[in-house]
Amino acid sequence: MPKYRKMSSPFSRQAFPTVFWLLATPAIVLSAQNKPVANSSETNAARRTEAKTTFESICASCHGLDARGAERGPDIASRLEVVRKTDAELVKILADGRAAQGMPSFASYGRGKLSALVAYLRMLQGRSKETALPGDTVRGRALFFGKAKCAQCHMVGGQGGFFAQDLTGFAARLGADEIRSVIVNPNKDLDPRRGLVTVILADSTAFSGIVRNEDNFSLQLQTPDGVFHLLNKMDIQSLTYAGRSPMPSDYGATLSSAELNDLVSYLLRVSRSEKTRKPEKHFKDNDEE
Repeated sequence: MPKYRKMSSPFSRQAFPTVFWLLATPAIVLSAQNKPVANSSETNAARRTEAKTTFESICASCHGLDARGAERGPDIASRLEVVRKTDAELVKILADGRAAQGMPSFASYGRGKLSALVAYLRMLQGRSKETALPGDTVRGRALFFGKAKCAQCHMVGGQGGFFAQDLTGFAARLGADEIRSVIVNPNKDLDPRRGLVTVILADSTAFSGIVRNEDNFSLQLQTPDGVFHLLNKMDIQSLTYAGRSPMPSDYGATLSSAELNDLVSYLLRVSRSEKTRKPEKHFKDNDEE
């Protein structure tokens, strides 16, 4: 009769730790997989919130909550000299301070927080590196100086008319949708006293344009041809506000959706470009601005 042979069990004392580790590993992996991981969008949102809080605590008292200036500090949301600076330049200004202007150094916040603070300022400026241009800037430029006739009233980079606002840096603080809305609906939320006005003098001479300056005795009116007229109020027989902008209100019909995107893209490109430091013509490096 064969003798009983004792078989070594795979679960012997020596093998047990290894087997136990192998059996437990899936659970460990599953546990790690199930562990909540911070979502990148949530992280970015948290950083923006922190930057907003920082801005409101150290910047808003001088520059305003919207960064458009207050009694103690200038507008840093729309001023071209600020908008055109690189992120690195703005971080350096924050770190170094501007003692002569009464701005302290914020180097103690660290580069990470200062970079987030600049990113928040870019949001207030309406500028974002992630924002793609919706159309073609070359076609947009052709529209601005051609079919859309924007240049008859507006100037960009030193070229165009001066009856209406200089648009060189206009888009720096706006998004594409906001710019498109202004183009398509120029009369939205318009202050009537900032729109077209018709003045008739005692001798029946009539002028139509925009009031640029006014005091108790005189009124300065600019007509679409760019000419300024200084009128004595004693000579004015009637003054009527049209309640509308001098800008055409039919661009939504005369320009296609693609053309509007091209025009918006051109304005965005101009506001972001370093070329807006000088008029759109050839300059030598040593030319003064």
